[in-house]
Parts: sequence; structure tokens; C-alpha cells
Amino acid sequence: MSDGPVILAADTGAVRILTLNRPGARNALSSELNNALYRALEEADGDDAVKAVVVTGADPAFCAGLDLKEAGAEGAAFFERFRGANCIVRIGEMRKPVVGAVNGAAFTGGLEIALGCDFLVASERAVFADTHVRVGVLPGGGLTARLPRVVGAANARRMSMTGEVVDAACAERIGLVSEVVPHGELLARALALASSVAEVPAEAMQDLKRMYSENRGLVDDLAAEVAIAGAYRADFDGIEGRRAQVQSRNRAQISQEER
Repeated sequence: MSDGPVILAADTGAVRILTLNRPGARNALSSELNNALYRALEEADGDDAVKAVVVTGADPAFCAGLDLKEAGAEGAAFFERFRGANCIVRIGEMRKPVVGAVNGAAFTGGLEIALGCDFLVASERAVFADTHVRVGVLPGGGLTARLPRVVGAANARRMSMTGEVVDAACAERIGLVSEVVPHGELLARALALASSVAEVPAEAMQDLKRMYSENRGLVDDLAAEVAIAGAYRADFDGIEGRRAQVQSRNRAQISQEER
């Protein structure tokens, strides 16, 4: 359990800011954080006073993905709990518009959370990677349906097949994020955009979101991902070792890019 709330919620006008708050674990999705974010999204979607949502992470990361230490210890039971209340799926189902403020690493499940937002603003420190297959699991939160629509099929396959780290400048170039800002200005910029979105009449915005999210191609692709991922049997016994290898590789890539 966390020593404090794993989700911080604050309202600024008609905008609700939700902050993933497990900084010591790089905001990795434990069962506790998944459930808390799921509930926070449900509450924001059902609150008439909330017109838009900003999702971000407590520094230094946005979200490092699923908590593979917990997953490695619990095996299939860990993933089974996500079937009933999955924050990654829920963010893509929001009726309210969601702006992602990516303040640091958004890896794997964290990348799926980001992709569930309507659009992303990134700090210059943001980095992105899809390392699902490198740790021996498959995406199940909509990544293979959404990522190609954002960055194109070739860039999406490259990210998923190589697991390479994409920095903020590259993410902007390929269309993964709409804007990159200095780190200290990130939340203010995301809040300004969300406040602008919140000015639109709620019913019109809700129908606009439906036009985007209920596109039949996207719906079919989401269903296909869920079906394939559901049939896949991951090797949970080795997941912690593969996680360590991926972390080491990611650190090496980020260090090389910073030189």
C-alpha cells in the first residue's frame, strides 16, 4: 500500500486535474493505482461541474506501465484484477475530453494511458516506449488500435517491435504529441488547453467525442486486440527478469540520446 493517496485530484474551474502519485515507483500501475485512477475517471465523467480532465504524473515519470514487481509476484491473478476495472480502458471510454500532460516516461501501459487521452502535450523531458513484447506480454489496452492512427502504421510497428525509446522531439515530429513545452510550463499549458476545451457546450463536445471514438474501424481494431491478448498465455515466472533487462536497455538509450 502507498503511504499517501496514489491519485491526487484538484479542480481548476471546470477542469479536473488527476495526478498519478507513486513517484518512487515511477507511477507504475499497481492494483491500488489502477483502481484509484479508474474510480477518479468515473467520478470526473459523472460530475456535471467537470467539463474537461487533465491527466499527468508526479515527477519524474508519467507512468512506467504496469507494476511488474507486483505482476511477477502474483502472476495471472494480477492481470485478472484488471478485467473488472481497467483504468487504461476507462480513459479511452471517457465522455469528457481528456488532455494528457506527459511529464516524463510513458512506457507500455503508461503509453496506453496517454493514447487514451484525446491529445497530448509533452514536457521536453518526456520519453515514450512500447516494451510489451520485450517483457513477454501483449498490449491489451488499445495500443495496437490507437498508436497506428496517431503515428502511422510503420512508426507504430517500429515502436512495438523494437521497444526503442522515443524522445519528446521525435514524438512531436511523428504526431504522437501535439506540442512540446519546457518542463516547468507543462501543467499550465495543458490546463490552458483543457480550459479552452471546457468552454464548448457539453452536449456538443460529447457528440464530437463519439464521432471520433465510435469510428467503426477503431472499434473493430480494439476488439481484435482484446481477443488476441486474451488468448495469449504469458510467462509470468520470468517477467521480473525481462523487466530488469528492458529497464537497463531503456536507461542506456536515454543516456545516449542525452549526450
